[in-house]
Parts: sequence; C-alpha cells; structure tokens
Amino acid sequence: MFSQTMADLDDLLIKTSRTFALSIPLLPEPTANEVRVAYLLFRIADTFEDSTLWPREARIRALHDFHALLEDPQDDRAQSLAAAWVEPPPVDHEGYVELLRETPGVLAVFRTLSPEARRWIAHHTGRTADGMARYVERTDADGWLRLANLEELKGYCYVVAGIVGEMLTELFLLDRPQLAETAEYLRQRSAQFGEALQLVNILKDRASDADEGRSYLPRSVPREAVFTLAREDLHGASDYTEALRRHGAPRGVVEFCALPVLLAWGTLARVEAQGPGAKLTRPEVYAITEAMHRALDADEAVIPTAVRESPIPEVPAEWG
Repeated sequence: MFSQTMADLDDLLIKTSRTFALSIPLLPEPTANEVRVAYLLFRIADTFEDSTLWPREARIRALHDFHALLEDPQDDRAQSLAAAWVEPPPVDHEGYVELLRETPGVLAVFRTLSPEARRWIAHHTGRTADGMARYVERTDADGWLRLANLEELKGYCYVVAGIVGEMLTELFLLDRPQLAETAEYLRQRSAQFGEALQLVNILKDRASDADEGRSYLPRSVPREAVFTLAREDLHGASDYTEALRRHGAPRGVVEFCALPVLLAWGTLARVEAQGPGAKLTRPEVYAITEAMHRALDADEAVIPTAVRESPIPEVPAEWG
C-alpha cells in the first residue's frame, strides 16, 4: 500500500506549479487538501495532453486509462499504470514525470477525502480527461492542434479550465451553509471564471505556444475579439469573487480567487499594450497583492469597477 503525506504533496506542487504551491495554503482546511489533490490530478491529465514525446494514440489511451482509474482508484492498477507512464516519459519536465510516478500516492490521499469531495473531484477531472482526449484526436500527424473559430476556442477553454472552475465551486460550497443563497449564482459563473484565466494565458503565451505546435488563437478571428471575450469573462470572474466575499466565504477562499483574477486583469492590459510575452513586474504584483489585503481588511470590494478599468496600479518609486 502506497502512502503519501501532505508534505509530499506540497513538494509535488512546488515541482509542478509554484503558483498553486503558494496559493493553495491560503485556503482553509479541508478545502486546501481537497484542492491540493485535485490540482495534482488535473496536472496528470494536463501532462498527457501536453505530451511532446508520445504519439497521439498513446496520449489518448493514457487519458482514458486515467479516467478509468479515477472511477476505480485501486492501488495495484495505479502502480502498474504509473510505471508504464514513465517508461518512456511523455515530457522532459522532471516535476511532471515525478508526479506521474507518484500517482499511486496522490490517489491514496484522494481516497482519504470526504465522499462528497471525492465525487466532485473524480467527476470533473474525468470530464476534463475525456475532453482533452477529444482535442488530442484532432491534432495532425506532427502533433499540431489548430482551432478554427471563437466557439472552438471557448470549447477548448471550457475543457481545460472551465471544468476546473465548476469543480472548485462545488468544493467551496461543501459544508458552508452561508453560501447556499448564492450557490446558483456562483455555479452560473464558475466555468466563466476558469475560461477567463485560460484566455489571458493563451493571449500572453501565444508566441511560445505556436513554437510548441499549439495554435489556440484561430486565424479567422480578430485578436480584439479574443481580448473582448477575455474582458467579458474577467467581469464574470470578478463578480463571482465578490459574491463569495459578500456572502461570508472564508477569507482564504476569497483570496485564492481574487488574486489570480486581479493579476489576470493587469496581465491582459499589459499584453494588449505590449504584445505576447508581456508580464507584470514584481513590484506591480506586490502592489496588487497589498491592495487586495487592504480591501479585505476593510471588508470592501476586492475587485471594484475602478480596478477593472485601471488594472495596473501605480508603484511607489521605492518599490521599483
């Protein structure tokens, strides 16, 4: 029987996503542990979808095998699949390969979660794995994925990020009766939350994605139309975050949602002005984070209209 500690999972988080390694501890327990496990499971599916070293058929088979494993997470099956997934590995990233090798341990922790959390995580991660397999099927012989129009872009973003927003929402709602009044409001915007963050990343990374054989931005769609969609989605994500705050969600849940949305607003503005690859500076990220903390301390809107209209803050000279 394979066992895994929270420290082991945190180590895997650091090796696969420093952003989530820093943000997940903001969440209260048991939500933090649920999201920690969920992120790692989604990252396993992402690794198969993003594989640069496996042929298309192997990537599709791994995604389907992974979905089946989520539905019946038996240790012996997990051990045999994990061994096959790293010989040969699908990617060069050492952290992702280590995560695949440690799949049995991640699933061992998954089995300790509450039945409700396990149900939501398995359901939504499985949906994402199946959706990813459908997009891998569409890649050409060289592994290139090309999306044809805005609806296909939205569909892709839903599979890889919108479903994540739906899953996180159900985990936030578990055992929090104070959120019952706004639960349907949150569910209606949960996929938009994920789509917003994914679109900003696609716009920011479009040059490097093209170098790696991914063409998420359809040639037939004006770039301004994608920026407009991203802004619309960020408004929905901002409204989602404010609903959590107003209805008494734990501060850590609000911070976990607010910070990536605030950074996405700033990044979108910077990329629109300067082009792909543009980023916020560290002082700007610090200023955004500090403003978020001040708003929460004062119980004020953390993403007010003013922030949405001018998302990049003035940075004091001493921070530069």
